[in-house]
Amino acid sequence: MNALKRYLSLIKFSHTIFAMPFALVGFGLGVVDQAMLSSALSTEQWWWKAVFVLGCMVFARSAAMAFNRYLDRTFDALNPRTAMREIPAGIISPKKALRFTILSAALFVGCAYCINAPCFYLSPVALLIVLGYSYTKRFTALCHLILGLGLSLSVTGAYLAVTGTFDLLPILFSLAVLTWVSGFDIIYALQDESFDRSHRLRSIPAWLGGKRALRVSSALHFLTISALFFAGIWGDYGIWYWTGTLVFSLLLIYQHALVTAEDLSRINLAFMTTNGVGSVVFSCFVIIELIFSS
Repeated sequence: MNALKRYLSLIKFSHTIFAMPFALVGFGLGVVDQAMLSSALSTEQWWWKAVFVLGCMVFARSAAMAFNRYLDRTFDALNPRTAMREIPAGIISPKKALRFTILSAALFVGCAYCINAPCFYLSPVALLIVLGYSYTKRFTALCHLILGLGLSLSVTGAYLAVTGTFDLLPILFSLAVLTWVSGFDIIYALQDESFDRSHRLRSIPAWLGGKRALRVSSALHFLTISALFFAGIWGDYGIWYWTGTLVFSLLLIYQHALVTAEDLSRINLAFMTTNGVGSVVFSCFVIIELIFSS
């Protein structure tokens, strides 16, 4: 049990709350579209699909986080904010973290194989993105966008798992996740602005400074709201969807009211609480909308 806790802490399992609800939205969109095409699966088949989609989500994210901790272990040891993470603190060895990464990646591919051929064939591409993110901070300040891209795959991936095809609506939701995650990751990176700059690591705050980085984050979150707006219009959704979108948008605005370049004292509230609550509330309203509109 202690070992399990250590590995859950290594991969920050609680942060799964960010993208998981959007994956459920993608899955729900796929179920509705399949039902409209009169090709509905049995209840048992839906459950198995859901289990394997959940597995893909958990194992891909676990592989990405463990690999990130493995690759950044030297920098984490030097940074006072991250020095007590599991690898630099000696709680988990680098070799064990790497083995955990490989195992998680293999389980992700295995779950994708159990879903359908498109998911299986595209699984290496997904792994390349989510694992490759860990290298990007070494050569581009756009690393936040790569992180956002990796999490955005949860929506289109879940939809693909159900339908075996792509569609505009899940792509719009994926765009919303991409810009949303990129925007709040920039806010979170404000904590390491000086450290990144002094160790030649790339990030928007280290490149542009705190004030301009927050403007970039605000612009990305404006794109998030815009993507959700266009998704609502395209999907011809009703009151449930628009209520969820309003709540999510207000929480994004509130997040930016909590943090300034000069005051990062409430950054954990802005990062974890507003984003976690926002994603769960929004997905619940969207799923209710899908239920009542199908």
